[in-house]
Amino acid sequence: MLLNPGGAYRYNGQTRHYPDIKLVYWAGGNPFHHHQDLNRLRQAFARVDTLVVHELAWTATARHADIVLPCTMTLEREDLGASSNDPLLVAMHKLAEPYGQARDDYDIFAGLAERMGVGPAFTEGRTSRQWLEHLYERTRAALEAIGAPAPGFEEFWRQGTLPLPQAPDDGGKLRAFREDPEANRLSTPSGRLEIYSETVARFGEADCPGHPAWLPPEDVPRAEAPLVLVANQPATRLHSQLDFGGHSQESKHRGREVARMHPEDAAARGISDGDVIRLFNERGACLAGVRLDEGVRQGVVQLATGAWYDPADPEEEKSLCVHGNPNVLTRDVGTSNLAQGCTGQLTTIEVERFDGNLPPIQAFRPPQAA
Repeated sequence: MLLNPGGAYRYNGQTRHYPDIKLVYWAGGNPFHHHQDLNRLRQAFARVDTLVVHELAWTATARHADIVLPCTMTLEREDLGASSNDPLLVAMHKLAEPYGQARDDYDIFAGLAERMGVGPAFTEGRTSRQWLEHLYERTRAALEAIGAPAPGFEEFWRQGTLPLPQAPDDGGKLRAFREDPEANRLSTPSGRLEIYSETVARFGEADCPGHPAWLPPEDVPRAEAPLVLVANQPATRLHSQLDFGGHSQESKHRGREVARMHPEDAAARGISDGDVIRLFNERGACLAGVRLDEGVRQGVVQLATGAWYDPADPEEEKSLCVHGNPNVLTRDVGTSNLAQGCTGQLTTIEVERFDGNLPPIQAFRPPQAA
C-alpha cells in the first residue's frame, strides 16, 4: 500500500485502490517483527512523512519512527483481563510504577485528544481507572440480569477474579443444523454446508476458484533457492515480545536465533552443528546459529520468528539481518485475491556457512540520541 499509492488491488470480488498515506500511527504492534519482506517494508515506511509509534522498548519499529511515545508495560498499568479458555474475569493490578516518562496508551491518546480540542469527546470525562469501573459495571449488570450476582468493583478488585457463568455445550450451530437442517439453516446462500460457492466462482479469480482445489505453488524450490524455509512461532517468547529477556536469550547461539536443518543438507554445504549460517534469497539475508536435527525433513530449514530485526547497514537496500529474523526472506504476497491473507510462514532459500567476522548485534542497544 505505502509503495503503491493509488494502485489497484483485488479483494473479495472487488477492485479497490490504495490510499496515499502520509502519516502512520502505530500502537500495540511491531510490524518489523511480523510483516514479510522487511527490507521492502523499510522502503515503504521511509516514504511516509511521519511515523508515530507507542513503544516500551527500542524495537526495530521504534528505531524507524519519527516520533516515539513511551508507553507502559502491562505490569505498569491497571487493566481487565479475560480469555476464551478461562471462565474468569481478572483484575490486572499494577505491579510497578511506570518507568521514566512512560504513560498508559489511554493517557497518551487522552492527552493528544485534549491538544486537538476533542478531549471530552474522547475520554467522556473518565480516567483509565474510571473506564475500568464503568466496563466492569456493565458486566456486573449483565450478570445480575441472568441471576448471577457479582460484587461491586472495589470488592472485585480486591479479590482479583470474578468467575463467569459458562453456557452449556450445546454443540453450536452445526449440531443444531445436523438435527434439523430446515429449522436451523446455516448462513450460506443455500442454508446448507457448501463445498462450491457460486459467489466466489463468479468473481473469476484464477487463484481462488469456487470450490476447494490444489493449485501449484508459485514459490517452489529451484537451483538458486533449493530449500524450503519454515518460519514458525517461537517457543521461548510470545512473537517478538521481550526478546532481550533472559529466557529468550538462553535459546540463542552466539547471540543469534537458531535454525534447524537435516544433517545431510548441512553436510552437502560443509555445515557443522553449532556453525553460524547465512540464509538468503533474492529478498534478503540473515544470520543464524544452526542445530542439526534428523527430525527436520530433508530440503527444509526451520527458523522461528521473533528475533528483533537488526540490519548490519540500515542504509543498504537489502542489508544482512545479523540477528536472525526470517521475515527478511519471506514474500509479501496475499493468500489469494479473495482474502489477501498472510503467507509468511513458508518461502524458499539457500544456506551457506558464514565464515567471516561475526557482526555485532545492535538490536538491544538504544540509539545514540535516546
